[in-house]
Amino acid sequence: MSKKKQSEEELLQTLGDFTSKENWDKFFTIRGSDDSFEWYAEWPQLKDPLLSHLSSTAPPSDPASAPPQPPPPPLQILVPGCGNSRLSEHLYDAGFHGITNVDFSKVVISDMLRRNVRSRPDMRWRVMDITNMQFPDGSFDAILDKGIGCFDGAELGPKLGRSAVYHQVKRVLKSGGKFIGLTLAESHVLGLLFSKFRFGWKMSIHVVSQKPSNKPSLLTFMVVAEKESSTVLHQITTSFARSSLDLNGNQARGLYEAIENENRIRREYSNGSDLIYSLEDFQGRRFQLTLGEYEGSCFSYRAVVLDARQMTEPFLYHCGVFLVPKTRAHEWLFSSEEGQWMVVESSKAARLIMVLLDTSHTNASMDDIQKDLSPLVKRLAPANNNTGAQIPFMIAGDGIKQRKIVHQVTSTLTGLITVEDVVYENVDGNVSHLVPSKALLFRRLTFQRAEGLVQSEALLTREGGTQKIVSETERKKSVSSSKSRKKGNQKKLILLQFMVMDCVSVVHFTNNNLKVYHNYLASSYHMGIISGFMLISSYLESVASTGRTVKAVVIGLGAGLLPMFLHGCMPFLDIEVVELDPVILNLARNYFGFYEDKHLKVHIADGIQFVREVAADGVSGKHVNNDAQCDAECPSSNGSCTASHAERKVISKFDILIIDVDSSDSSSGMTCPAADFVEESFLLTVKDSLSDQGLFVVNLVSRSRAIKNMVVSRMKAVFSHLFCLQLEEDVNEVLFALRTEDCIKEEQFGEAAVELEKLLYRDRNDLPGKSKPPEMSQIIGDSTEKIKCLK
Repeated sequence: MSKKKQSEEELLQTLGDFTSKENWDKFFTIRGSDDSFEWYAEWPQLKDPLLSHLSSTAPPSDPASAPPQPPPPPLQILVPGCGNSRLSEHLYDAGFHGITNVDFSKVVISDMLRRNVRSRPDMRWRVMDITNMQFPDGSFDAILDKGIGCFDGAELGPKLGRSAVYHQVKRVLKSGGKFIGLTLAESHVLGLLFSKFRFGWKMSIHVVSQKPSNKPSLLTFMVVAEKESSTVLHQITTSFARSSLDLNGNQARGLYEAIENENRIRREYSNGSDLIYSLEDFQGRRFQLTLGEYEGSCFSYRAVVLDARQMTEPFLYHCGVFLVPKTRAHEWLFSSEEGQWMVVESSKAARLIMVLLDTSHTNASMDDIQKDLSPLVKRLAPANNNTGAQIPFMIAGDGIKQRKIVHQVTSTLTGLITVEDVVYENVDGNVSHLVPSKALLFRRLTFQRAEGLVQSEALLTREGGTQKIVSETERKKSVSSSKSRKKGNQKKLILLQFMVMDCVSVVHFTNNNLKVYHNYLASSYHMGIISGFMLISSYLESVASTGRTVKAVVIGLGAGLLPMFLHGCMPFLDIEVVELDPVILNLARNYFGFYEDKHLKVHIADGIQFVREVAADGVSGKHVNNDAQCDAECPSSNGSCTASHAERKVISKFDILIIDVDSSDSSSGMTCPAADFVEESFLLTVKDSLSDQGLFVVNLVSRSRAIKNMVVSRMKAVFSHLFCLQLEEDVNEVLFALRTEDCIKEEQFGEAAVELEKLLYRDRNDLPGKSKPPEMSQIIGDSTEKIKCLK
């Protein structure tokens, strides 16, 4: 194969996944900084229309009669996903110096900065994810997207898709600013583009001229969307006649059909007749709209109307309204199209009107909102609803009868953190016999940034106090995929439960003398993690029987429940926990009974860096720096700093490495872990940090099958063997990876589970409270049967 041909093949391989940073870094490394890459059009064809639209964006100059004024600030232009295109350079040379270029490839940003730092010193270059840009609202006068749809990836959730990009575009663009994008007018691109720029946007479409010597089969179009301060719904306009595009066949017809359909939707909405269709007309479709803006209501509401696809079971409701609280509106389940369809399916409603509340509704009660919304949603009910039934209002519930906030603290790293005690509507039968009580108490750790996620949950026992249920007037009708409260709520998304709004129960907590019961894990996925240890049970047995210790590392402390349970039931483990936020450590100590000793240490450190240092330095015997520093940002409940001071020591390779951390971006579609922990580069580092018999465990929480498949694919590429445990009714999926080429066979799982069970509480039966819980054997056996081999 020739050198040129080989280079072309390598380039094609890098373009297999537009959402991979590594692929784009490799692409730009192979291509080089001097070989620019343009998606749809070159500068000679773009120059005139682009400069014309940018010039009209600039603020008007003062009349000649006005006193002299300082020159206006330069137009601020953002180029997201800039790559190594020369578009920004041409614009700079044309007089537009306020240009900020963004790309998530460090390679291309470094190359472009070197190429332009001297000749174009005012141009800015930033490494940044365009689905989560770190710019203040209203930062730019114009945003140029040189290839709409090139980085679609929508099947991977909004963080990797255009939906999140458009959200960022609308946020950082000033009122009066313009979004200018190039497209081939593909139907899926136009469908998303039109729906995202409806209310308060004036949109026009223009043809980009082609090179005279070139006769392409596809035309390039320039879409211009101007942001207005009002929310008027405009018709989409074009600067060309349909007849002029007839030679381009399907592309022209598809474009005009998309424009006509969108304009029809906009006319019908403006006429007040939108969405009044029968279910047969609307089945499986989704529309976004604003309610109450011009109808005399107290508030306006952002709403999504979804008509269920064909279901095997009958619908419970012909039409329903689902209210999403402001604090949860950003979550993937409610902000992404894929997640919203999951809500529709769980609601059992033929048509679901999802209303996303925001800051304008902060001071309004749910009763006020329901009264205000009722007349607005009635006209959205299906036209063939002849039953006369009322439209129920629903809200996401978590099955909690009552809660009491025990402590709240704000961390600079994590934000607002809450420790709360709760009583559930229903409790799993396996728990009730452990602590006899009329109503079992659980202590939970939650973060405001991810209110749909319980970080940690522990069963409480009472020392000398009582809990009295004073009254119970609750009459909530539950429509849920879960018949009772399951054990699997820790570090997982709360099972979606619909509560038809009614009155609530009152529970009084009459005594605070509570302590965490560390012999019970309230989370089914935690027990699933331990069950997966059977994959290396023979190795664990061989180490324990010779009096040696097994090196286990847990990334992510939470309330410290998993490390404490492992410490109690597997005394041959040397456990090291890595936690980034010292405030979390203080909470675990003060409210969840966590403590350290010679076999259980905590390091306040970055988990990824910790693993990298072990992978690089473990064999050579270098010291890993995990000293914790006290500062003003890590106070304990009594105001003193109690950050961990794990000693500097030589750290050998890991026998067990568990990743159990949440993502700070709840809109990403992957709630656990943070995306960096499943990047291929980190997975390779993990492999280097494991011992020959090492086990790598990841708690994966995502409702998106595409994201789960992506993570599994990456882990398959790195590790010799991969197993998964899908927990029933949970969105948690526990992945187990082995470094060794030799691996236990599935037919040996039962024998390995028995061997693991014997290791639990080994030599600890003489200690108080360390007797093996009677249900342990059954739990391990049940989980083992669900572990499947993926590679």
